[in-house]
Amino acid sequence: MTKTLTDFAMREETGAKRRLHLHFLHAPVAVLGEDRVTGLRTERQELDGTGAVAGTGQFHDWDIDAVYRAVGYAGTQLPQLPFDEAKRVIPNHEGRVVDAKTQAQAAEADVIPGVYTTGWIKRGPVGLIGHTKGDALETITHILADQDAGALTDPVYPEEDAIVELLEAKGVDYADWAGYHRLEAAEKALGEAEGRERVKIATREAMLAEARAHLTAEANAAG
Repeated sequence: MTKTLTDFAMREETGAKRRLHLHFLHAPVAVLGEDRVTGLRTERQELDGTGAVAGTGQFHDWDIDAVYRAVGYAGTQLPQLPFDEAKRVIPNHEGRVVDAKTQAQAAEADVIPGVYTTGWIKRGPVGLIGHTKGDALETITHILADQDAGALTDPVYPEEDAIVELLEAKGVDYADWAGYHRLEAAEKALGEAEGRERVKIATREAMLAEARAHLTAEANAAG
């Protein structure tokens, strides 16, 4: 991260219309605005000599029109899979899920065939996009190696429509590729009305309603 920031600082100006401003030792304390975001209030921090920081009581209001939360989420257990309650992850060795009873010696742990992890359920909610990509590559490398070694069994239902049939049988709402594009178009339309590139549709329910509108219409027409 230090090298990346140093490289940024050494770049020549490109004339780009957007710039990235990094404000260190500022802790957000309040989002300002009534009907929409108009600003962010931060408190100036100072190093306390122990590696931590403390507030100074000095506040600054920044004029902004959007706030993005970048926080981690605790993983939840899935049926029939081991789970580490302390770390909130599925026990694994480099993405291969392992038996929780043998995970103390990760490299020699009993691997559960055909089950893999990546992302936060693999290592917890830490790291940046680059770490996530590296995590995924590590897991995929093992999947391909296991497939070449004949360690993976053929799927019981290999047809492409099988997953859709399973979701529908279980009453699970899902979004297909056409639904994704419907949602994207809806967000851009909301943004255009406010002079922005897009406005995020934030809740799962609202996203699914927009994405599945064409499926609902087709079902009603068929009925």
